[in-house]
Amino acid sequence: MNSGLFTVLIDGQCPVCRREAEFLRRLDGGRKRLALEDISAPGFDPARFGRSVDELMAEIHGVSADGTVVRGMEVFRRAYAAVGLGWLLAPTRLPVVRQGADAAYAWFARNRLRWTGRGGVCHTGGCRAAG
Repeated sequence: MNSGLFTVLIDGQCPVCRREAEFLRRLDGGRKRLALEDISAPGFDPARFGRSVDELMAEIHGVSADGTVVRGMEVFRRAYAAVGLGWLLAPTRLPVVRQGADAAYAWFARNRLRWTGRGGVCHTGGCRAAG
């Protein structure tokens, strides 16, 4: 894990995920408030985070500087806050909006491999789509 304030564990084989990661990287501008780690990279060890590859592929995960692992929309809330755009996702912290945003992300996560042309399996052969 990088020493960044918040580390986002991304699927580097997912085109949508790569675009979002690059967007966040640009916003960070080298300030090292955010680190990105590719869970599909050779040698990636999910056990460092107490998770399996399948769990990490099922939905996005992030790791705070203190080692706390979060998942789903909370990753985006923290990542955007780290790069100075926390205000953009702040409304998703409100109870009703949170529920809808969390559900929308969960729906995306369940379908992303199929939608990105990967047929529900990752190219590393070590994971599968959840749901």
